This record gives sequence, C-alpha cells and structure tokens, in this order.
Amino acid sequence: MGIHSTVVFTDLYGSIGAYEALGNAKATQEITQVTGWISTVIEEHGGRVVKILGDGVLALFDDNSEGIAAVIDIQRSRKRQLAHPSGTNRMPIRIGVASGEVELVDGDCYGDAVNVAARLSDMSGPQQIWVNSQALLNLKQANGVHFKTLGDITIRGRAEPCTVYQIDWQEDVATEFLTMQAELDPVFDSAERDVLGGQVELTWLTTQKTFRSFELPIHIGRVQQADFVVTDPRVSRTHARIDWRNGSVMLVDLSSYGCWVRFSGGGSDLLLRRKECVLHGRGEIALGSSFSDISAPTVKFAVS
Repeated sequence: MGIHSTVVFTDLYGSIGAYEALGNAKATQEITQVTGWISTVIEEHGGRVVKILGDGVLALFDDNSEGIAAVIDIQRSRKRQLAHPSGTNRMPIRIGVASGEVELVDGDCYGDAVNVAARLSDMSGPQQIWVNSQALLNLKQANGVHFKTLGDITIRGRAEPCTVYQIDWQEDVATEFLTMQAELDPVFDSAERDVLGGQVELTWLTTQKTFRSFELPIHIGRVQQADFVVTDPRVSRTHARIDWRNGSVMLVDLSSYGCWVRFSGGGSDLLLRRKECVLHGRGEIALGSSFSDISAPTVKFAVS
C-alpha cells in the first residue's frame, strides 16, 4: 500500500559541459560535492534522500511544507554560491516537486508523483522550482510563499495533464507572482492569472515580431499565411503554434520533423515531435532539423 509523500527531484543544470571543461575526475568531484550539499539541506528540513543519480537528487518528505521550504532554501543558497562562479558554481539548479501516493520498495520509491517530479525538473528552467498543485495544498506558514500558475501541462507518459505552478523564491526581487494563501483557490487563480499579461518576441534572420498574450495563438510556418514566416524547405507549411495558456507561453509542435528547443544558460536540447513545452526566458527553436545542423532554420525567442 502506498504512502502520501512529497517528492523532490533536483538537477544540476549544465553539468554535461562541466565534464568537457573540467575533465572527468574534477567534474565528478565537484558535482558530488554539490549533490552532497543538497542532500544535507534536504535532511536538515526533515526529508529523506532516496538516491543520488549523477547530478540529480531524489528525496521524499512526509510534510509538503518542509519540502517546499527545503527547495526554496536550496535555490536561495545556490544563488549566493553562483555569485562567486568557479567550477560547478557556474551551474544553477532546477527543481521539480510533486505530492501524491508513492510506493516504497527495497529503499527505492515509485509512483506517479515520482515521475511527475522528475519530469517537472527536466522541463523547468535554471534556478526554477516547478510543482504540482497537490504540493501547495495546506502549506504551513504560507505567508510570503509566491507562485505563478503555468497551467495544465502534458507530462510524458501520463494520460492526464498536470496543473503546474512555479515557485518564486527570490528574496530581493519585486514579483508579480500570486501570494500563496492557506489553500489554493481555483476561482481566484483563474481570475488573476490573465491579469499578469506577457509577450513573446520571435526573431529569424532580419525578421523580428513581438506578440502580446492577447494576440496568441499564432502559427509559425513557411507559407505566407503564417503569423511568423520562416521560408526554409525544412519548415512545414504550419510547423508550430504558440499559445498563451493560463499565464504561460506554450510551444506546440505541429510538424512531421519536429522542433528542437534550447534555453539560454546551457542544458540539454528538448526535442518536440507533436508535443509541447513551456517557453520561458530566452532561447532558440530549431525547425525541422536539430541544432547539430549549423544551417538549421533557427528562431530566437524571448518571453517576458
């Protein structure tokens, strides 16, 4: 029988490049130091480290409030470390958190919440914390915890979309995020998130266009009827769609050959084939061919 737990998955963003820059031995030593430090912070907040997966840490919390406090502590401390970059201190952390039923077997853990936490970590950006709605329910000492809804996001391997929120952990930055109350209020949430507004700027060669949230959805394709035209034979007539969904900019692939997404700051490229992802910050989208092809039609994006 499963137990209700809050699952935390942390990932050291851009660690692959560390092996090339520092060499295997030095990179392994420094990455191990960071994952060891993360484990200590988790245990200080009452969590249990299940396992360390290279540059990632998987942990469980009985109390979701302690889990949220732990990941905020990790990001705030890491920000101070990044102020003095050297070695792995050049690599930020991205974190996924999900609450739900978990099965414990021989010291490991399994279940939907584990899969969701891992995927949210993969999908989030550097220095971000993405959580499912269950992880935010009935938080203790909720005052001062801020969040922004990212809407219903499709999680690979999961039939139903997951309602996802981003935690704002910054101590010194004025935020437009919503303040967490004792319990999530779906009515308040849906009413407020459209007020946030936003825009996405797209650039290809000499073409640059900015689309406000109320102008979305728009289509990217090679035909002149597309809202953003990329005249390259590898680009489908209607290659992709950009939606404004519950306060987030979503890229939806509609093509036969896919889109590759690369976010600024490093990390792995994300391949979309008839799938979608949240666009955040700055980055690039390669259409119909991967970034390994230097001639690939590449659209730069900036979300604000």
